[in-house]
Amino acid sequence: MKLFSQFLFGFLLVLGFTAHGIAADEAPDQLIKRLSQEILDTAKADKEIQAGNQKRVYDLVESKVLPYIDFSRMTSLASGKSWREATPEQQKQLTNEFRTLLVFTYSGAISQIKDQRLEFKPFRGLPDDTEVEVRSQVIQARGEPVQLSYRLAKSAAGWKIYDINVLGAWLVETYKGSFSAEISKSGIDGLIKTLIEKNKKLAAAGTTKTAAK
Repeated sequence: MKLFSQFLFGFLLVLGFTAHGIAADEAPDQLIKRLSQEILDTAKADKEIQAGNQKRVYDLVESKVLPYIDFSRMTSLASGKSWREATPEQQKQLTNEFRTLLVFTYSGAISQIKDQRLEFKPFRGLPDDTEVEVRSQVIQARGEPVQLSYRLAKSAAGWKIYDINVLGAWLVETYKGSFSAEISKSGIDGLIKTLIEKNKKLAAAGTTKTAAK
């Protein structure tokens, strides 16, 4: 459970709540550094985020975070070979539900940001690369640094994140196993149904927490 919390925290660090548009010519390592600093500054300064206001966090994630993630690619990788066997409508539904699941899940971790800071390791990418990995670590007041790596791919709109590694665990691989098991049991439609039900429960839990404040 502790590893999962670190995983969520790391993913949130890189996404950021930036009001700037995606810069197509911004280098991937610079993009990650900028967004990381913005999320730290915003989370530390926003009293409502610190207090765990879920609606505010959801709104911010929806409007500011999502442009930097390639959810279609992330979902296809997590689905494995079954993605190619799915219909376009199934692919669309699965991507939407996976996207919603990640928004709910990672929003719940954002108030964890307190006094952490980031350090980046030397970037090894070349100017003509279209896929790169950016490595960093979260320095905490207590405990060992949390190792973070991000996979990004270049698009017409700029670099987008499609996977993240925390302490050796890649997000895509983390979900790939559970997706495969569900698809084997009840097919793509079964996986979509499972995600829909999970998202409903997370939405209800978020509403309950907000009402309690």
